[in-house]
Amino acid sequence: MADNFHVVLSTCPTPESAERIARCIVEARLAACVNVVPGLRSYYEWQGKIEVSDEFLLVIKSRVELFEALQNMITSQHPYELPEVIAVPISTGFPPYLAWLSANMRTTP
Repeated sequence: MADNFHVVLSTCPTPESAERIARCIVEARLAACVNVVPGLRSYYEWQGKIEVSDEFLLVIKSRVELFEALQNMITSQHPYELPEVIAVPISTGFPPYLAWLSANMRTTP
């Protein structure tokens, strides 16, 4: 069962953008749960310069087959020109929690 799920990560520049995107994802049932983690500081190169940004991390629990729809939702709502949208497979998990995930999101894209 666990191989049907993944954790998708994305960062946002403001609490408002993170909360808006998280709510849209859950309302569309593209994920059962989205955690908004404050206090993230990111260091990265952008357009030839080293940047440092305070960000909010979205930790999104979703189905593998919903990735494309989830990616489209994030990129259409996101203020960044190039938003982070990466997925990490869930290899195993507490079976009752995985059942809850399954019950709380759509089954098809």
